[in-house]
Amino acid sequence: MRTLEGGQLTAVNSRPVEAPALSSGRLLVFLVPILIAGSVTALMAAVAAFVGWQRPFMLVAAAGAGGLMAVPILVVIYRQVADRREAMRALQDVQARVGGIVESAMDAIVTIDEMQRVVQFNAAAERVFGWPRAAVVGQRLDMLIPPRFREAHGLHVEEFGRTAVTSRGMGQQAVLRGLRADGTEFPIEASISQHLEGGRKLFTVILRDVTERVHNEELLARDESRMRGILESAMDAIITVDERQHIVLFNKAAEEVFRCSRDEAVGAPLDWLIPERFRRGHGRLVQGFGAAGSESRRMGHVRVVMGLRRNGEEFPVEASISHVEEQGQRFFTVILRDVSARIRAEEALRHSQQEIQELALASSTAREQEKSRIARELHDELGQSLTALKIDVSWLRDNLGERPPEVAGKLDAMHGLLDSTVAAARRISADLRPMMLDDLGLVAAAEWLVDNFTTRTGIPCTLALGNGDLDLPDPYATTIFRVLQECLTNVAKHAGATHVHVDFMRDAEHAVLTVTDNGRGFAAEASSPTGSFGLIGMRERAYIVGGELTLSSTEGGTRVQLRVPIREAA
Repeated sequence: MRTLEGGQLTAVNSRPVEAPALSSGRLLVFLVPILIAGSVTALMAAVAAFVGWQRPFMLVAAAGAGGLMAVPILVVIYRQVADRREAMRALQDVQARVGGIVESAMDAIVTIDEMQRVVQFNAAAERVFGWPRAAVVGQRLDMLIPPRFREAHGLHVEEFGRTAVTSRGMGQQAVLRGLRADGTEFPIEASISQHLEGGRKLFTVILRDVTERVHNEELLARDESRMRGILESAMDAIITVDERQHIVLFNKAAEEVFRCSRDEAVGAPLDWLIPERFRRGHGRLVQGFGAAGSESRRMGHVRVVMGLRRNGEEFPVEASISHVEEQGQRFFTVILRDVSARIRAEEALRHSQQEIQELALASSTAREQEKSRIARELHDELGQSLTALKIDVSWLRDNLGERPPEVAGKLDAMHGLLDSTVAAARRISADLRPMMLDDLGLVAAAEWLVDNFTTRTGIPCTLALGNGDLDLPDPYATTIFRVLQECLTNVAKHAGATHVHVDFMRDAEHAVLTVTDNGRGFAAEASSPTGSFGLIGMRERAYIVGGELTLSSTEGGTRVQLRVPIREAA
């Protein structure tokens, strides 16, 4: 077992001792009558011998009675010695148990006397303060306290000693500080108790180094302060609700967005901030989100979410929701943004784009109409005049009879020039707008364009037509024709292809034109070089009619696809 000697716990041997069958106290109760009777007998025998009445016999009787009395007296003395020894062993066992507890305690335990000198200093105290036990025991407690706290601490211990309280906590109103051997201070949490031992009062302090806890609390407080700063400076409204969907957090931006003070909002139901027609559905949405197990989700990506200001004004919001569990309770946090200005800007942009689209369509239609007019004039008026002139030159050449060779040569040259001029007029007219697009429809114009491409370039070009009515009305027919014309022109100029394939078909919603070649292709980032407007023009034509143009190109060829919505064309 262990005993406390000079403030240090030392080990001593101990063993369990069997309790005696009869204690010395009980034994004395039985022996007192015998001792009294023996004493009286011895006294009477001594008196009789003294007066001379049967002196020899009485002396023997007195000696015998005295001897008989000595035996129980010796027994009583022996039992008292045995009891005291057993009590000392029991005390040593208790001291050993207490000493073991003190030495193995995780908390520092320091005992001082009324002079505030250390009389006990356990192993945990050695680790906490960095002092060896021998250097502390017998010294004043002040060596373990920062100088600025020593006087107040001494008065506190003295005041505690004058009270009848046996124990109480220390440092409830302020953080206590300890002083290590190296001079560093550290925060502690302590309790003090008092007891009497050997007629003197001792004070025992049980303390714990809370440096790590205080540091963590400071970090937590700093994080909370930083988080509060972020919440208050955030430009988006941040609202947290509990499982009953009552508001528990409402930041400054939320006050501005909903025009509602924080004091008024906290504790109020979230329904305050939701238009009445959406409240039931929103409640189910939040409950379903909590049951789904997702940590966060965006709200309003399918349809616009509406909020309600305290003045009754509705406004569109963009929001995301997340949830956390704290101490078994679930909280939902919504981060939302008033997108009224953005919605208005998007609406204005859509309106502007629609106006631009309509203006571009009108401009394109007017341009095509002007091209058609010029093409018809070239084909009809200029073509007819050139044809008449050609007939006249042929008549002169046939009816002049004998003519000088230079005149005949001049007439032949004029005839050839007229032939080439008529051909050029027809080509220009066809490039401006082929008559068959207006007269025979889109399919015939596409077939003519493909055949003319093969004739002019010598590159084989095939046309595959799908089922259904492919002769779309303007401006869609013109758009498809011009895109096909531009694709074939690009193939002839840049692709170096040996074959071109054209697909033209329609499904339930779109007319689709696809042009594929096996040329050398080009890099996508170089698809619209400076000064080249071919692809830009095709995309613009697709945009005007609400269509979409996609392009892909590799070293094995290029693929251009145009999709035009049929329902808009109808």
